Order: sequence, then C-alpha cells, then structure tokens
Amino acid sequence: MSGGARPGWSPDEMMTVTAARMLWDRCVCFVGIGLPSAAANLARLLHAPDIVLIYESGTIGTRPDVLPLSIGDGELAETASAVVPLPEIFAYWLQGGRVDVGFLGAAQVDRYGNLNSTVIGPYAKPKTRLPGAGGAPEIAIHAKQVFVVLKQSPRSFVAELGFRSSGGFLEGHGARARSGAPGAGPQAIITDYGVMKPAEGSEEFELVARYEHVTVAEAVAATGWPLRVAASVAILAPPQTEELEVLRDLHRRTREANSRPVKLPV
Repeated sequence: MSGGARPGWSPDEMMTVTAARMLWDRCVCFVGIGLPSAAANLARLLHAPDIVLIYESGTIGTRPDVLPLSIGDGELAETASAVVPLPEIFAYWLQGGRVDVGFLGAAQVDRYGNLNSTVIGPYAKPKTRLPGAGGAPEIAIHAKQVFVVLKQSPRSFVAELGFRSSGGFLEGHGARARSGAPGAGPQAIITDYGVMKPAEGSEEFELVARYEHVTVAEAVAATGWPLRVAASVAILAPPQTEELEVLRDLHRRTREANSRPVKLPV
C-alpha cells in the first residue's frame, strides 16, 4: 500500500468485504476454502441471509458458525440443509447450470483469468508442487460466472502460467466461447489492491477499481504483465463498522474453535 495514513483494517479484510459485497441474496454459490469461504459467509451474515452455499464435499445450504478448515470439515455437514453424493454436486448442480457463482482462489492467474493451482515451474520437475485444482476446473467451466480472490504480486499475477489448472478466457478474444464452455467465465478478480474485470473484446483483465490507500501505479507494479487500466478507475468504499465487526467475530470464533483440544474416545 502507499504511504500516509494507514487504514483501520487489513488487506485481507478489505478483500473479503469487497468480495462479499458482490454476492446477493438467494444466490447459489459454489465456495472455495480460504478467503472465498470467508467472503461468502460474511455475505450470508450481513446482506444475503438466504444465500445457498455449496461446498465440494457435497454440502448444500450450509450455514457454518465457524469457517471450515477444509471441504471435509464436520462444521459444513452439521449445518447443511442437505448432504448429497459428490457426483450429484457436479452433475446435477454444477453441470446442470444451477450454480450462479463459483468463488475460487488459486496460486497464479494470468491476464485472461486462467488459473494455476498445480505446480510452479516445469510440470515434470516443479519448483513447488501445489495441492491441485480439485473441482475448480469444473467450476470454472460450468458456473454461470466466476469470482477469483487472490493476493496480488508479480509472482501470483503472471504473464504466462507454468500450468493451466482451470480455464478462464483461455487466449482471450472469444477463445472461451469458441471452446463451448457454458459458463460466462471469470467476471471479477478481487485483490488486495482493487478489482479487475475483463475488457470487452480482448477479455484481458484490467483494473477497474482500487482501494482508497492504493495508487494505480502500485497496482500496475504488482502485476507480472503490463496491466491495462480502465479509463475511469473507481475508488472502492472502505469497510463499514458492521462489516468489520461481523468478519472479525467470525474469525474469532474460528480461532477459538480450532484451539480447543480434541477429545479422543478412550
């Protein structure tokens, strides 16, 4: 962030609040773990009480009191309206066109919104082997639209992916539409600098909004390709008191739940 007065919130909090604001009530949202999960549940607790949250483990309509550590966290199943087999999640809900938003994270993204969650470096001999994409490739193809939440740096916003785990707009310029992918693809990338959206025609992501304490020059410098900048860059509203209170309370409950000793049966 730029110099001067520091805001009363962290970059992660700003990202989470910004992402949460993009969701709406009764939206069917396929949620990834981490920041996407925090944003989706913040939206549920604030302005979207009837949002339908789906996690890859088969939980539908889950309403966790604390953030899940993984898709297999028991908190998801215990608070879900239904738990269904994994094939039903993908075949009936996702491939059936019933998911409004896929909320994804990744290790890397390129200028056309393609994601890498597999390896850094050559696939055969990678510098870093990542957890893998899981269900993200299917979500990226079939969700009506996709939001990506990712911290921005030249290492994560790269000119060329070492491995394409999930398709965005592929090579841009209509390549996704020609591929036959049914979903509209990534419609926003929310970062700790601002928000990017695909430019009409090229489908290359450009900076359309920034946070108050971030400059356009800083956002450009944090990108591994020559970042396009919209003709008019909006300034995003800072987090409101209620948004911060609810988010921080959610994280507090999560920390407390995860610090309790586990009692094993004797």
